[in-house]
Amino acid sequence: MLTAIVLLPAAVAALLMCVPRGAPHRLFLTAWTVTTAAELVLTVILWAGYRTGGGLQYETRARWIPSAGISYHVGVDGLSLPLIAVTGVLFLACSAYAWRETRRVREFVALFLLLQTTCVGLFAALDLILFFLFFDLSIVAMYFVIAGWGHKGAAPAALKFFLYTFVGSLALLLGFIGLYLAADPHTFDIVELTRADPLAGRATYGALVLLAVGAGLAVKTPTVPFHTWLPPAHVEAPAAGSAVLAGVLLKMGTYGFLRIAMPVLPGAWRDYALVFVVVGVVSVLYGALVAFAQTDFKRMIAYTSVNHMGYIILAIGAAGAVTADQEEARRLAVTGSVFQMVSHGLLTGALFLLSGVLYERGRTYEMAAYSGVAERAPVFAALTAVAAFASLGLPGFSGFIAEFQIFTGSLGPQPVATGLAVLGIVITAGLFLRALQQILLGPLRLPAVGPGADKPFPDIRPHESAAIVPLLALGVVLGLAPRFVLDVVEPASRTLLELLAR
Repeated sequence: MLTAIVLLPAAVAALLMCVPRGAPHRLFLTAWTVTTAAELVLTVILWAGYRTGGGLQYETRARWIPSAGISYHVGVDGLSLPLIAVTGVLFLACSAYAWRETRRVREFVALFLLLQTTCVGLFAALDLILFFLFFDLSIVAMYFVIAGWGHKGAAPAALKFFLYTFVGSLALLLGFIGLYLAADPHTFDIVELTRADPLAGRATYGALVLLAVGAGLAVKTPTVPFHTWLPPAHVEAPAAGSAVLAGVLLKMGTYGFLRIAMPVLPGAWRDYALVFVVVGVVSVLYGALVAFAQTDFKRMIAYTSVNHMGYIILAIGAAGAVTADQEEARRLAVTGSVFQMVSHGLLTGALFLLSGVLYERGRTYEMAAYSGVAERAPVFAALTAVAAFASLGLPGFSGFIAEFQIFTGSLGPQPVATGLAVLGIVITAGLFLRALQQILLGPLRLPAVGPGADKPFPDIRPHESAAIVPLLALGVVLGLAPRFVLDVVEPASRTLLELLAR
């Protein structure tokens, strides 16, 4: 079943590319929605059959390039299953949001279906080369989404995105080759490498491999100073592309740290955990401060992603401080980092779709061009306010659960760094409140029109609410009843820390 979930979107994309381009747009859009809905149903069935605490499940392994130690090896555990589920939810939301798309619809749909296969495949991959394959294919698909359906400055933004992340993937490949050469017998299998710990007692070699793997994953995450591709890519991408980029693709980096760097390189991770803590804190504070300085609504949201990814890096860095009396705190940090990936995917995905609604009405993201929008579009205003409060970590939303776990788990191992990172919440609250006040409240002002002018600004349309409301509803459900996700994540977090303590 897992292989079907991985390959179904790509298979449908290939079939749609055989349909004449002149076919009705609704045919392609319906096929996209039906496929993503089927993916989500299959994922729910997968979740229902998952045994909590049972380790890797639904494993499939087939010979691929045996002479090089490469196999098709997939499976899920508590680290990957929640991310596969979020991927299904977010792609279904994007298919609903894009229902009015009219530009080269066949290619648009095919690219998003291919992108879904790369995302699910990466989270399920248990072979380093398979992981790398999906990692690279996601870069190619997103490049064409940004360049082909983005705004006026899309071409240079897409090129910058591709070059940055492709160079990062090359560093990642070097690290993978280093692991392959260190293993005896040579293999790219993540499970076998984790079991063997091939770099135990080889500090310099381990440090170099961690540097290569860490740099490649840090570019994708992204962390400071590898973040500069992110804001232009988000601003110029179509709304659905931004939602997937922030909600899913950024998690490839943070997931890679949990799946590969920490369990396969436990000694090097413990030795250099403080580096990741520092990078995490810098990303938290830098992302929040630069977001506060933005006048462009979508660019502001993009920088908050740097901030939120910084919390995850802080948590997994703090988990590297291996001491017997802080095991529970470190488990909370790892669990919180996975929960933050899930929460950020839902909430920031909703925020980017809402920014697309704003742009579709006013043709600009500049916050100064708007005022009093709540008067014309009260439902849009309410959804934007809910998404903003959820993103800054207000109790009752998934963001609060994630950040509470991260800070509680990181405070014991890294008290000073955690104290500094808490300032990021204060800054984030200020920037979202300022944005809400500027755009939604006050006298009515719309782009290129004076105060009170009668320019159309329709409220949320049905296809937009079908995309955005479920994401926010899930954010509330996870904020009030997170146990069904935590029950899956916590045993995997415990296993990861046992591997790290070897």
